[in-house]
Amino acid sequence: MRPDYATAEDFATWREHAKSCDIPALRHVIKDCHNAARAMADHNTDKEGFYIDQALTYSDELRNRLGDDSSFRSHLI
Repeated sequence: MRPDYATAEDFATWREHAKSCDIPALRHVIKDCHNAARAMADHNTDKEGFYIDQALTYSDELRNRLGDDSSFRSHLI
């Protein structure tokens, strides 16, 4: 049985998948992960952290593509 927390393999899988996503797909995944994390907040904090880690990994790819400027946050969603 897999753990509820993110593993090194999860991060590697997410980074690889993020490379193949276009900008709208990255935004969709990030938003979906944030929603999932909120849903888990009162039920399973390990799983909440899993989805936060996933969102941040995809956000890294989005930031790398858009450039590291002050308007980055407005591009997330």
